[in-house]
Amino acid sequence: MMVVRPIRADDYPALYDIAIESGHGFTSLPVNDELLMRKVSRSEQSFTKQVQQPGDEGYLFVLEDTQTGEVCGTSALEAAVGLDDAFYHYHLGKVVHNSRSLGVYKTVDILTLCNDYTGVSELCTLFLRETKRQNNNGRLLSKMRFLFLAEFPQRFSDRVIAEMRGVSNADGSSPFWQWLQEHFFSVDFPTADYLTGIGQKVFIAELMPKYPIYVSLLSKEAQAVIGQVHEQTKPALALLKSEGFASRGYVDIFDAGPTVEARVEHIRSVQNSQRLQVVIGQIDKAATYLICNTVIADFRATCAELEVDLQNQHAIITADVATALKVSAGDWVRVTSI
Repeated sequence: MMVVRPIRADDYPALYDIAIESGHGFTSLPVNDELLMRKVSRSEQSFTKQVQQPGDEGYLFVLEDTQTGEVCGTSALEAAVGLDDAFYHYHLGKVVHNSRSLGVYKTVDILTLCNDYTGVSELCTLFLRETKRQNNNGRLLSKMRFLFLAEFPQRFSDRVIAEMRGVSNADGSSPFWQWLQEHFFSVDFPTADYLTGIGQKVFIAELMPKYPIYVSLLSKEAQAVIGQVHEQTKPALALLKSEGFASRGYVDIFDAGPTVEARVEHIRSVQNSQRLQVVIGQIDKAATYLICNTVIADFRATCAELEVDLQNQHAIITADVATALKVSAGDWVRVTSI
C-alpha cells in the first residue's frame, strides 16, 4: 500500500537520490547535504510544534510503499513564504502608450519585480519517481496536502500558491534566463537556480533590473516561454486547475514558469472533504477516496476503497487501511473523493 507520511531523518538517503533525479529547475530540492538535512530537521520540528498561526514551518512528506519500505516521492507545504528570505516574482502587467494627436494607442506587456506573495502558504517539492508514476500515486502525493490544509487550517494562510516549473532545455538552460544573463548577470541558469535553492538570494536584489522590463525587448525565445510550464509539469498544472487554482500573472524570475493560486476554502478537495468516524469492517458499497488521519505528528494519508455512511457520519474501512493510517475504531479521519 502507498502511504504518505512526514519525512524522518532515516529517509535522508532516499531524499538525496530524489534531489538528483529531480534535475535542473527543481529549486526546492538542491543537491546539497547541509541544505537537505536542514529541510528534514525543520520538517520534523514543524510536525511537533504547537502552532496557532502560520510562521516559519515547513512540512515535508514522503510517499512510502509499505510493502517494500521504498520512498517513492516527496511533496511539501510551506506555512508562510518570504518571512525570513525575500520571496521574488515577476508580475506580468500592461502599460498603455497613447497619443491622441498622433492617433497612436499601444498596449505593452511589462514584467515588474515584486514580493506580492509574502506570507501566503505554498504547495511545493512535488516529485514522484518515474517508475512509480502509475495508478493514483501522483494524485495521492499532490492532493493529500489539501486534506492536510483542511484538517489543520490554523497552521496556514487563507491563500495558497504553487510555483510551476518553467521551460528549460535538456542541458538545464532556460531561454528566459539566457536573456537576463546576457544583459544583467554573468551566472548561468543552473547556478542561479542552485544558489536560490540553498538560500543565497542576495544576488537577486543586487543584480536584477530595478525597473519594469518591456517584454517586447526580450528575445523571441524568452518571450515564448513566459507563463509556460515544463513538459513534465503539465499533469501537475492540470490537477491544480481542476482544484480551482488559477494564474494571476505572476511568473518565476528565473524560468518564467507560472505561479497559480487559490483561497483555501475554494479548493475543491477542501470543500468536498468530510470528517468522519472510523468503523472497521465489511465494505458493501466501495468507492475510491483519499483518506487521512487527524493526528499532526503521526500524520498518515492513503488512497483506498472505503464506504462512506453519511447518515451516521462513518467511514467504513478495512483493517489493512486502518493499520496503514494508524487509526482504530472510533477515531476520526478526513476523506475526499479522488
